[in-house]
Amino acid sequence: MSKTWLDEIKFDEKGLVPTIAQETGTGKILMVAWMNRESLTLTQETGHAVYFSRSRQKLWHKGEESGNQQIVKSMRTDCDSDVLLIEVEQKGGIACHTGRHNCFYKELQDGEWNATDPVLKDPKEMYR
Repeated sequence: MSKTWLDEIKFDEKGLVPTIAQETGTGKILMVAWMNRESLTLTQETGHAVYFSRSRQKLWHKGEESGNQQIVKSMRTDCDSDVLLIEVEQKGGIACHTGRHNCFYKELQDGEWNATDPVLKDPKEMYR
């Protein structure tokens, strides 16, 4: 049997690989999530980001509830093939479940983590 592109990915002992979502155009890191073989295959087939939720132990189609889908523009792996970087077009301008543009909104200032980015939409409006 010949090796496929999926076989080159080094998944961890739980069958997962960390995945960084980067916004196309701005280069801003939106979020970090996890993918397994199935979610990575679906992402490649559909062009929409599909992750694996470790807390819910199931596939997570980004934007399935909030509508804030991620359209995949490119997928890359690092030199060790154990981390993925996907460049995405972020629909709705919101990647974080807190209603912010990205998940990296806390900045260390004077020894405390402070929220520096605004909430763009109340999460109660996005999730059932």
